[in-house]
Amino acid sequence: MTAENPIGLVLGSAVAPEDVPGAAATAEACGFDELWLAEDYFFTGGIAGASLVLGNTSNITVGIGVVSAVARHPALLAMELSTLARVYEDRLIAGIGLGVPAWGRQMGLHPRSPLSALRECVTTTKSLLRGETVDLRGDVFAFNDVNLVYPETGTPTPIRMGVIGPKMLQLSGEVADGSVLSVSAGHDYVRWAKARIEEGRARGGRTDAHPITVFAIYAVDEDGAAARASARAKLAFYRQNGSNGLTDVYGISDQMDALVKQGGYEAILQGMPEQWVEDLTIAGTPEECAAKISAFYAAGADSVALFPVATDRTEEIIRLTADQVLPRL
Repeated sequence: MTAENPIGLVLGSAVAPEDVPGAAATAEACGFDELWLAEDYFFTGGIAGASLVLGNTSNITVGIGVVSAVARHPALLAMELSTLARVYEDRLIAGIGLGVPAWGRQMGLHPRSPLSALRECVTTTKSLLRGETVDLRGDVFAFNDVNLVYPETGTPTPIRMGVIGPKMLQLSGEVADGSVLSVSAGHDYVRWAKARIEEGRARGGRTDAHPITVFAIYAVDEDGAAARASARAKLAFYRQNGSNGLTDVYGISDQMDALVKQGGYEAILQGMPEQWVEDLTIAGTPEECAAKISAFYAAGADSVALFPVATDRTEEIIRLTADQVLPRL
């Protein structure tokens, strides 16, 4: 790929930890530009996973996408990020969000103000990485003269926000160095999100670059119908928590919530129209997948990170993508 249209791969989550290093090395050898480590609770850890990937690759950019702002205190998050950044200079991107609410509730994590939690986490993490001392009693986090003994020494690690709703996207434009858009984003949502981000950038007086990475559920097969069937199951998994900004923009929130009430995952799996899979995933033959990736770039994405659903065949999917999808982009 080219620097203008980078293509990434999402590892972690349902990929077993022992399979991450080999998949990462294969992806780098096959020409991918970015590797992202999702931190879906309670699967494979994002920061530990990023460490595995960085240690088993040479040059590829590695993103953590995304860790919850409230699962770790920002001082601990900054400490972990700086540890990686000092050893693997100029290779790390850090994504911070809130995480899936249902998983947060399982840990008893209920920020009084989600907006304040993200603002405080992103701004203080950036300050600590720069070597500044933070002394703050915020709405969510408290710091008593905290500074890192080993702050970053190279180019500052970009801190991106993984968010969905309009106010969160505006906040990302204001305080973050880029945005990560969640799986099941459609092309209209990408355009809409970009506009909200630009509103925040104007509010914050930002004129620097603000890259947007889109995560996409990904299934590729010579049998396009088989690929779409596997993507359907993963889409149902991620949509079982109900509607949000992604479904609002796509115009299916009422229908989605009705399916959730009918029976959650199974009702969504059986009841969702095929068009949802067509519009909200990258699934099909290699030619179809290449066209869908290109459509995301046309909608305003700066990079697309493919989230393979066939986690038991990750390296096979990587090679198939490199051989038959990437050359078509």
